[in-house]
Amino acid sequence: MSEENLDGRVRKNIQIGSFVEVVQKADQRTGELTEGAVKRILTKSPKHPHGIKVMLDTGEVGRVKVIHED
Repeated sequence: MSEENLDGRVRKNIQIGSFVEVVQKADQRTGELTEGAVKRILTKSPKHPHGIKVMLDTGEVGRVKVIHED
């Protein structure tokens, strides 16, 4: 799959249960990524320039930077 298909800024690329890496609000300056499975998709719009906001199964919230293929 091409990188374009797995863009974290496009909502349709993310499904509940997808394994992703997100940057949390507190980590935006450092760019530190947190990984986990998507529990909820919080962004309503189809695209977001900084990444789609999701809640991980751990309850952590962040914007998707990396989507791992199954």
